[in-house]
Amino acid sequence: MGLLMALPGVGFGSPPPDWPQWGNNPQHTGAASAAGQPLQAILTDFAYDPFVEDEKAATGGELLGHFPVPLVDGPDVYMIFKSGVFTGQGNWFSQIWNVQKLRWNGGRLEPEWVFVSDWTPVPLTYWEPVFQGVLAGDAIYVPGSGGSVFRVSKATGAGTRINPFGALDSSRYVAGGLAADKDGAIVYNAVTATGQGWLVRIAPDGSTATADFTVLVPSAPRPDDLCPLGIGNHDPPPWPPPPPATFIFGACGAQRPVLNVVPAIAPDGTIYTVSRADQNDRSGYLVAVRPDLTPAWSASFANLVNDGCDVTIPPSGSPGGCRAGATRGVDPATGDPPIGRLSDQATSSPVVLPDGSVLFGVYTRYNYARGHLFKFDAAGGLLATYDFGWDITPAVRAHDGTYSILTKDNHYALGPYCSGGEACPPEAGRIDITSLDPNLVPEWRFSNTNDQSCARESNGGIVCEASDEIGFEWCVNQPAIDADGVIYAISEDGSLYAVGPDGRLRDSIFLSSALGAAYTPVSIGPDGRIYAQNNGHLFVVGLPVAARQIPAAVDRARPPTRQLERP
Repeated sequence: MGLLMALPGVGFGSPPPDWPQWGNNPQHTGAASAAGQPLQAILTDFAYDPFVEDEKAATGGELLGHFPVPLVDGPDVYMIFKSGVFTGQGNWFSQIWNVQKLRWNGGRLEPEWVFVSDWTPVPLTYWEPVFQGVLAGDAIYVPGSGGSVFRVSKATGAGTRINPFGALDSSRYVAGGLAADKDGAIVYNAVTATGQGWLVRIAPDGSTATADFTVLVPSAPRPDDLCPLGIGNHDPPPWPPPPPATFIFGACGAQRPVLNVVPAIAPDGTIYTVSRADQNDRSGYLVAVRPDLTPAWSASFANLVNDGCDVTIPPSGSPGGCRAGATRGVDPATGDPPIGRLSDQATSSPVVLPDGSVLFGVYTRYNYARGHLFKFDAAGGLLATYDFGWDITPAVRAHDGTYSILTKDNHYALGPYCSGGEACPPEAGRIDITSLDPNLVPEWRFSNTNDQSCARESNGGIVCEASDEIGFEWCVNQPAIDADGVIYAISEDGSLYAVGPDGRLRDSIFLSSALGAAYTPVSIGPDGRIYAQNNGHLFVVGLPVAARQIPAAVDRARPPTRQLERP
């Protein structure tokens, strides 16, 4: 009997016809029920962030932000829309986050209404946190101030605040996106800037419940306990330093949610979220919570791998390796077994897999900043690992009684001794999309080999020049998979790519601009239109109305391109 069929009651049926939330469904599998349209044309271009040029200027040319997935409900699209004033990266209080409803009318996407939220991001990170709503029933639920949520009518755009905390307290923030279970209950994380955190559930009838993260993770270190911070700046490599080691420890702080996590919800109602110590990203847990918000279990990300010195790092004593005599497998920054780190600069969120297991990606620096992907069973036991997991919510393709996991797989020129070229591994700069089997073993890889940095001109033409980048990253915090198993993902080269279930490129289309960072997800509408983002714009890609009867093998016409000489 096949893997999926052998698991009755797991509840994985067909994906919803629309795209109502992060990952499309409560399990975050990123799978659509429609076949994607060919990437023949940009059907619409909707600017949602008027501050892009200022934001890039403030950060040296990169767009340091995490953006929500476009939500699709039949002919309607719900998308972030920013207003206010930009007064500097990290100064969030002068900007306003709104949701705009757009509706397809013939071949045009036209505005219906705008709802103005009073949400602001928690001021704990330089990267712009994600503002992610969710569709449930006849409403879209939108983050608000003080840890509250607005229930906004899809029809009218009128909103009613739901505040689970009583009096509105501006020191409390919605952290990460909202999720909805199969019955329409809303689940999200909330946090204060001083490190207290809660898991929140809003029932379909509007009643609320909260659970403090210190209760959800009872085995975590106490706030005053000491957690490892790594090596002091006065200790040059090679690492780890010889005994007596000069590792630094500091107070852990209380457990609270990682800032951009969207909780996942299993078909049986179990909620999965992620916790970290407020003052230390090396003390983190995958947390399973029952529907009544009582703790089920928590699994630490410490001591799960042993792939540091002499494993993923060159031999100790050699260039790029750990100090001669270092213990095999340890993290050179701590001298101890590696720990999965929970960064507030990521938007990794849990994924509930078709067999009931749970997937989550963490950060690790020693393996060239690639992080790790961890797979746990439904009781919190470790099943498998893969040595990439940085800032990605993988997508899942169910097929042939089993499933494949689709993830970006960037090989960075970063690490303990590798920064910009020295002591880097030979694969540095290789930028892959990788398909993993249920044991996290690679099935195939697709590499983006583009070396051209391009921008679209006002007349629709594209101007390109050779890039100084060592490979354009897959700058996507979740890809999408259509009904045919085709994966859609955005690259930092400014293009949307379609890669088949065999790992071969099906199609690509250039959007607006090659752009560093700007982590953006992809969604697919019920008609197969692809919703992608680049440079603060929402692009909808597919077949023009007049061409919808043309076979899928039609030639992909692209705007004219002119080449520039490198200066």
